[in-house]
Amino acid sequence: MADPALVELAVSCDSDEAARARALRLLGFAPELPVRVVAVRSELPLDRIGARLCPARPVKAAPVAGVGVILATTMDRAAFPDGVRAGIGAAESPGLSWQQARTALRFSTARRPVVPYTELGALALLAEVPADAVRGNAEVAAIARLADAPEDLRTLEAYCATGSLRRAAELLHLRHSSVARRLELIGKAFGFEITEPAGLSHVSLALTASRLLDG
Repeated sequence: MADPALVELAVSCDSDEAARARALRLLGFAPELPVRVVAVRSELPLDRIGARLCPARPVKAAPVAGVGVILATTMDRAAFPDGVRAGIGAAESPGLSWQQARTALRFSTARRPVVPYTELGALALLAEVPADAVRGNAEVAAIARLADAPEDLRTLEAYCATGSLRRAAELLHLRHSSVARRLELIGKAFGFEITEPAGLSHVSLALTASRLLDG
């Protein structure tokens, strides 16, 4: 674990480069090495997570603004423990990388707990949309109403994750016909066929946007 004030100085966009470099030096990072930034939410201690990610080189961790920060020179993405949600920044600047890591963390799910910012592509733009505009969208509102029908929501999530009725049925341990009937009924709430390519694109986008509202 590290001094949270030093870690915040190292990743803050408001820090000048001289102050950032000094903070990184005090944290034990050599100036010639790149520093990776990870945003984490987990019940596990941050130092335990950091030790798993980068066991042989310097790694520092501290909570900043309610989110865990891990700084490391290298990282094994496959080493994240179960139960950890994480976003991995990509920029060379720790300040920008921290922003990217927090954005990527918002896109994490139970099926995709670790999200590198580089894999978001244009989806990262959704994080810039004001929350009120997202809530006011009819398709996002339809997703919200599914909260009262958790089985329907799980079915929709499985179908969006796989893009296939058969694979969604396998994931849910249901018959193909059962998933098809559920999606047909859910589609009536949206006003279009979910199993059509355009329908799948619409609900996938709405589902992702609704998750961003949840944090």
